[in-house]
Amino acid sequence: MTEMLMVFTTFANEDDAARAARTLVEERLIACANLMPGARSLYRWEGEVKDEREVVVLMKTRKQDWTAFVSRLHELHPYDTPECVAVRIATGSPRYLQWLDDSLQPEQP
Repeated sequence: MTEMLMVFTTFANEDDAARAARTLVEERLIACANLMPGARSLYRWEGEVKDEREVVVLMKTRKQDWTAFVSRLHELHPYDTPECVAVRIATGSPRYLQWLDDSLQPEQP
């Protein structure tokens, strides 16, 4: 089975998050994305502590597509330095993992 990753990122608003996620799904760089609005993020940025509302996005992709995925996410993301961290999916429902893999395969003519 292909090694899968769960990727975490955040966006300032749901429209930007949905636009980027849709593009990544259409381009088969992610199988799916879960948008979770209403997150409150506290972080240091440019010498100040920020307290902002954000949309957390969970995306599922293949490890082999990581470089292309990260490059494209940075093109689509409005932040200068978007959060983009991934953890390996150690195990999961075999049917779901197969669906992820199938969703990321190139479209057959």
